[in-house]
Amino acid sequence: MATQKTIKIKNKKARFEYEILDKLVAGIVLRGTEIKAIREGKASITEAFCEFNNNELFVINMTIQEYSHAVHFNHAPKSERKLLLNRNELRKLEKQVKNSGLTIIPLLLFTTDKGFAKVEIALCKGKKLYDKRESIKDRDNKRDLSRIKKNFNK
Repeated sequence: MATQKTIKIKNKKARFEYEILDKLVAGIVLRGTEIKAIREGKASITEAFCEFNNNELFVINMTIQEYSHAVHFNHAPKSERKLLLNRNELRKLEKQVKNSGLTIIPLLLFTTDKGFAKVEIALCKGKKLYDKRESIKDRDNKRDLSRIKKNFNK
């Protein structure tokens, strides 16, 4: 059997915009052309978020570009896609979202060794502007410190 390269599509904006409280890995319901497009790496989750609808969790605004080799059975690029979690996890997440006003954001879209697409979702709290400035300052300080260490070791 041919080995597949694993696809990892990250949401870099999420770690800057939100404070991550809890992480979960969920399966995702896809049509045939959607999984083929993901395996080509033609997906984006930067604008995506998750929402509950009839006690089921859906990822909204995730973009999967149309599959290039499909003719007329192609998918809609920005349709909502159902996430697969067990009932207890869904209940726990829904309670936290309703009571605390938290949001669920996809952090990572990846494929497994068996070829299934999975989404790493996180229960997040929005950062304030001063928190964002603080994270920028920390990132700059770490970068400067690593430069100093690199120059000192030479």
